[in-house]
Amino acid sequence: MSKKTYSSNSLSNNSSNNSRLVYSTETGRIKTTDSATVVDNSDGIVRLFRESRKGSGVTLIKGLPVESDIKTLAKLLKKKLGVGGSIKDHVIEVQTDQREKIKTLLEAQGLVVKIAGG
Repeated sequence: MSKKTYSSNSLSNNSSNNSRLVYSTETGRIKTTDSATVVDNSDGIVRLFRESRKGSGVTLIKGLPVESDIKTLAKLLKKKLGVGGSIKDHVIEVQTDQREKIKTLLEAQGLVVKIAGG
């Protein structure tokens, strides 16, 4: 069985000199994928925002430090409050409007917290 290599130039009719290797039967997919990186551009203050979704209140927790374990923090908050929630784009969404209670729980974890919005 012969080994084949495919370049992006041989797969298209484009006559440019773009000859980077895309796939090889010897090593598999060559093209690298960029991993999502989170940049910490916060000022060190965690902010609690309130949103209304389908008639019920949702609290968004933004500005968490990158080094904090967001998954375990979200799990702790959901367990203490008895509500659901999720993590999207380094933001914790909690399905409740108990911002004062969330503030005290986060301050107990050693974070500086402000309630933002109305």
